[in-house]
Amino acid sequence: MRKSEVKLLGAWPSPFLLRVRIALHLKSINYEFIEVDLSGPKSELVLKFNPIYKKISVPFHDGNTILESQIILQYIDEVWPNALSILPSDAAQRADSRFW
Repeated sequence: MRKSEVKLLGAWPSPFLLRVRIALHLKSINYEFIEVDLSGPKSELVLKFNPIYKKISVPFHDGNTILESQIILQYIDEVWPNALSILPSDAAQRADSRFW
């Protein structure tokens, strides 16, 4: 497993953040969680690191910022291939998993 720093920007009520946190947990990846307050105006960190969509969750890894939870899940699965896979190896089952 690669040893590198992972940070995750998000807010606890987000189901998209939960999806990413579960994936990191399944892969046994340690990360620093940076909580964003959703009750006020958009966080400066969100605007800085996701200027296009201005949404969370946003992980940072090896100088990369990854956006959109489905893409984040694929990134996690590809960067840490030796850990438990998030999606099935069969293409049809992967498609079903992505749908649901």
